[in-house]
Amino acid sequence: MLSGEGLIVNLGDEALLNLEKVCHGLTPVWFGYLRDWDRSLRSGNYPETTRYNYLLAGAQLGRFLAEDAGGLEAAEAARDPTEVERGHVEEFQAWMVRTRSASTALNKHKGLQQFFKWLVEEEDLERSPLDRVKQPKTGQTLIPILGDDDTAKILTTCKGKDFLSLRDEAIIRVFYSTGARLSEVAGLQMSEVDLNNDTLLFHGKGMKDRRVRLGSKAGRALSRYLRQRERRRVSGTPALWLPAKGEVPLAANGIKIMLRRRGEQAGVANVHAHRWRHNFAHEWKLAGGDTGDLMLVLGWSSDDMPRRYGASAAAERAQLTHARLRIGDRI
Repeated sequence: MLSGEGLIVNLGDEALLNLEKVCHGLTPVWFGYLRDWDRSLRSGNYPETTRYNYLLAGAQLGRFLAEDAGGLEAAEAARDPTEVERGHVEEFQAWMVRTRSASTALNKHKGLQQFFKWLVEEEDLERSPLDRVKQPKTGQTLIPILGDDDTAKILTTCKGKDFLSLRDEAIIRVFYSTGARLSEVAGLQMSEVDLNNDTLLFHGKGMKDRRVRLGSKAGRALSRYLRQRERRRVSGTPALWLPAKGEVPLAANGIKIMLRRRGEQAGVANVHAHRWRHNFAHEWKLAGGDTGDLMLVLGWSSDDMPRRYGASAAAERAQLTHARLRIGDRI
């Protein structure tokens, strides 16, 4: 299975980043630098998704300079990344904003910052061309959530007593109850489930572990799934989530497909795991919960995201207040 630009290949539950495909169309010099940078990222234990995003940013810049830079006089930079100048990067960012989005351009900016920082550390550059390049500004948008009504509709598609219904209900309730990331839920092992205390041990970004308490309904759904799981031929598998058939555990991509399918059955559009994370944080802030506690529960190290959810919750409070005032006027 291919994802993104067809550059991450899933074999079973293991994803293998195909560097040759990431770097297609680049010169041998560009490819050599990106290959060596990837080796450095792997030695630093960077997650594969991070490596993919970083390497893709570098490769896209190289291809842009070779194919789309026009009158930038970028022939040398298209051949060798150590020849990239500030104007090359700024034109690339402007092109990304124009053809993709400001948020995508910002993502590429951050990846290129790391690439050229590494080139400086390698002493192949004296100074990064991004030192004076401004980050693209992105608009402040309200966070999309997946609330109680839509969640209830999705859960109605899991009302059966069969294995898949019990498994999928447990997965959905874990997302709704904990606000965990897709990768965290997909990576759960049997040893990380503590039903005596209704808690799960998540392995978050940056190798940060945290134990999170389940709600009572999520705990019951997980218990029912585990009882059914014990009857499976591959019940000795360490991974928590088992497939309908075969022995390969359900990976993140399988959960993503399941959620989309359940959403379509329920008539709810654009169902994905992160919307429950949005909902968890939104409801927390709407109830006046502490930002520091929210960061601990959701595994954040920066308060940037809690501030965004705070803005979303504040907007909803304003809408509710306005609605009450209008009702008062009618009365």
